[in-house]
Amino acid sequence: MQQAEMYAELRFAIEDLSLRGLFVAARWAAEQLNGFEEVYKLKGMAVSVRRKGFDTLNDTCSSNPSFMLAKSHFEFKEYGRASYALHGVPGPAAQFLRLYAAYLAGEKKKNQERMDQGGFLGANLQCVNPDLDELEICLEQISKDHAEEGLATDPFILYLHGLVLLERRQTQAATKMLVQSVNAYPCNWSAWQALRYLCNSLNAVQKLDLPNHWVRDFFLASVLLDLQQNQEAMGRLQRLSQMFPNSVYMESLVAQVHYNLQNYDEAQSLYEDILSKDPFRLEGMDVFSNILFVKEQAAALSQLAHRATATDKYSPEACCIVGNYFSLKAQHEKAVEYFQRALKLNPDYLAAWTLMGHEYMEMKNTSAAVEAYRRAVNLCPSDFRAWYGLGQAYELLKMPYYAIYYHRRATALRPTDARMWCALGQCYASDQVSLTDQAIRCYRRAVEYNDPDGIAAHALASLYESREEYDAAEQLYRYNLARLEAAGNPLGADAVEALIFLGNRCKETGRLHEALQVCERLMDVGGPAKERAKSLAREVNSLIRNHSAGIQAVANQVPLTHQASSSHLSSIGARGTNMLKGQPSFDDFNSRMEIAIEEGPCALPVDTTVDCERAASRELQSSDSRHKDHPLMDGLDDYSIMGVMEQLQVSRATAGELIRKAGGDPVRAISANMHLT
Repeated sequence: MQQAEMYAELRFAIEDLSLRGLFVAARWAAEQLNGFEEVYKLKGMAVSVRRKGFDTLNDTCSSNPSFMLAKSHFEFKEYGRASYALHGVPGPAAQFLRLYAAYLAGEKKKNQERMDQGGFLGANLQCVNPDLDELEICLEQISKDHAEEGLATDPFILYLHGLVLLERRQTQAATKMLVQSVNAYPCNWSAWQALRYLCNSLNAVQKLDLPNHWVRDFFLASVLLDLQQNQEAMGRLQRLSQMFPNSVYMESLVAQVHYNLQNYDEAQSLYEDILSKDPFRLEGMDVFSNILFVKEQAAALSQLAHRATATDKYSPEACCIVGNYFSLKAQHEKAVEYFQRALKLNPDYLAAWTLMGHEYMEMKNTSAAVEAYRRAVNLCPSDFRAWYGLGQAYELLKMPYYAIYYHRRATALRPTDARMWCALGQCYASDQVSLTDQAIRCYRRAVEYNDPDGIAAHALASLYESREEYDAAEQLYRYNLARLEAAGNPLGADAVEALIFLGNRCKETGRLHEALQVCERLMDVGGPAKERAKSLAREVNSLIRNHSAGIQAVANQVPLTHQASSSHLSSIGARGTNMLKGQPSFDDFNSRMEIAIEEGPCALPVDTTVDCERAASRELQSSDSRHKDHPLMDGLDDYSIMGVMEQLQVSRATAGELIRKAGGDPVRAISANMHLT
């Protein structure tokens, strides 16, 4: 369809929808009409395009005095009077408006009954529209009469029938009616919105027999947005923006995509541009207030709240924005009051239910929070925030298995959100559940999706540490430390825990100088962490002194003939790993030398030198095959370097060079260069 024809179709749709009291759909059509470029507006004015069968749809009733009176009652929300005034008025528009007014009158009674029974959080889910039975009988009779006469059923009657079936929870029948309605009259956005409520998955959408019409792209983009398929939604919106470049509604959808993707700066910029074009707009501004809340921009949120209340103080959106402002100021009771006010104005306002649940959580009123979240889930099963809130509530109630169920629902709806995976991992790792493998998988997913708070990396490192997988734990602790330093929080609680682990890990793996550096960083922290750092530093310094003394003792007592290119002797500081089936090894000799240094010469057995010579001889026989892959040829051992530095009184670089010249053997390096001292 050419854009000029699309323009003409929208122009006639506004007329049809307004006549039938479908003001939301009419406003949507008008917004898209104004989204065209000027050149197409001029061309569209000259085109007369109406869908087949609608040429004389409004001629028979629009000028009827009773219809005009009923329409006035309808606009004042006196739905019962409007329905009564239309009895006996002929024409499809009058017939639809009479039944639609009766439906809305029943909905009004239902909301009043719900408030009388239990207020916002009472047990009032059983309230139903009292006029549904009569309406369903009447609508079925109309469809039957049209079928007998061989006429197509009015698409607006099909839409209303779908609403009634939806209210009665007959979802399959409701879906069938709504699909027929949008196929017959695609520009009724209200029918698309009702159908959108029934699409809880992409599979459900693919099964629908939808018309090949440009409005379908709007519908699919909205469904993808609801299902958190944000990249796919953005692709469709970009294509639509080429047809409607000036559509404010289109821009608001793009802003919501950025909000879902947590691109808050881009979303804020778009909403500010929307307000510059439409300064009295309230639709979608509750999402804008959420962005300002997350960014903690109290001044901007206050300004938005003043703007909204000045526009329409008693609109649900304005109340929600003011509630967000009081929540940011930690005035949670006032915030709840405004969210309740929003729900009085619109009981089906999803954002208010979810945000009120958050406020009850802040007030530690868990039971009220659970009820609020359940209302949100009943209104929109694809709202991941409500599922996530239920999971958090049951965590506080110490019911982790319930929490796992709700967090799994949240992760299914929001699989790329690290916060959902962190919450699920925390439940699996709790003492009551203790499913460590599942917790690790969840935290890994959170790290993959760039957890902004760093919760996943630290928790995952702690789990690896508890399982003695120290290499993986060290890698994650280092990653988290780098993230904390970049964020300007190098000595927080997580950083201190990571540094303590790294200090002990470096000591156990022989990286003594690095362990001392970690201890120096911990000295800036007060309390127990500083004392642990001091204790660790004393242990490391003691190891450094003992290994240096061991190298000196070996240099003085081991004959040079046994110090040749033994690669094992180069790692002279390592203990307890080279015992040769009960025979004395060089490390065993090193341990004996340390005892001798501490207790005096008399503590050294007579056969120590002989044992050492035998061990060195055994090592010498196998040294040729190992010398090629000697680790000191790539990175010299700290113990060996420190021993040579102390014995020969040379710099670290010189000590390393001498050891390399001696084939990686520190003992040979000392013996061959004693003249330097």
